[in-house]
Amino acid sequence: MNYTEICDMNINHIKKAFAPASIGNVAVGFDMLGVALENIGDIVTAKRIKTKGIFIEEIIDIEGNPCSELSKISTENTASVSAKTLWSSVNEKGGVELVIHKGIPLESGMGSSAASAVAGVVACNALLDNPLTTDGLLPFALEGEKIASGSIHADNVAPSLYGGMVLCPYVLYPTVKKIEVPDDICSVLVHPDLLVNTKESRNKLSSKYSMNQWLSQQGYLAGFLVGLNSNDKDLIKQSLNDVLIEPQRSSSVPCFKDVKKVAIESGALGCSLSGSGPSIFALCETDKANDIRENMERVCQRKKLKCQSWISSMKASGARLV
Repeated sequence: MNYTEICDMNINHIKKAFAPASIGNVAVGFDMLGVALENIGDIVTAKRIKTKGIFIEEIIDIEGNPCSELSKISTENTASVSAKTLWSSVNEKGGVELVIHKGIPLESGMGSSAASAVAGVVACNALLDNPLTTDGLLPFALEGEKIASGSIHADNVAPSLYGGMVLCPYVLYPTVKKIEVPDDICSVLVHPDLLVNTKESRNKLSSKYSMNQWLSQQGYLAGFLVGLNSNDKDLIKQSLNDVLIEPQRSSSVPCFKDVKKVAIESGALGCSLSGSGPSIFALCETDKANDIRENMERVCQRKKLKCQSWISSMKASGARLV
């Protein structure tokens, strides 16, 4: 089937993809650990057009209204940048028009920009006669995310693309490894009604740490991964402790310390910021999740903060056509 035939038909020239939200860093794995979330994400619709280039027709917010906070300029939006890098690499004729449906709050620490980048590239990939593999899409999605965060790191893009929990250190790029998590562990995520800009938050981080801090963080990361692999919940609980990034970022989320305290007291295995915040996640045994969520929400409400919350499997699916 040639290009003209595709554009003249009413089938196979429009594709829609969903990409889930995610928890970045997972406390101990700054820029290298992430986990996908269930039942929340962005949707991007991609339509073949005859005009060469990638264009954004519309961006729709969570409420179903036009989203004025995000740019429709193709070089300034993560979905269109990821789509453009893919389209250019395969030298495809014509172009693509995108409609972006934001299902993830902006500046929430839930991988909103990464989900748009992933959904954009997955939808465009489905328009190709010879679509790339999931592994082949990773570099293009990362290029999209780069414009939002200011650097390439896969801790939100990779879980949104592959699903589940992933290990994706940049020093091993493009290697992404799925991390098996015990079936009875889930995540609880609370999103207080606050905004934290990822790029600004990253720019404020220190670039100098003591050897003791590095050794402690490496030990906690290793302990966490071994604890998951061996289903050793005591080791998981002992290891979910971020000594590098959380201390620098927690002050930007006024409710964080109290939310973390009540989550741990309610039986959580650990609690930290999701990405740069303001969202706060806890890992816990599934039978404790509802109580932990209610108690975390209650702290936000006492501080006069509206909040949303989700309980999610640690094995949530990654991006897919819908």
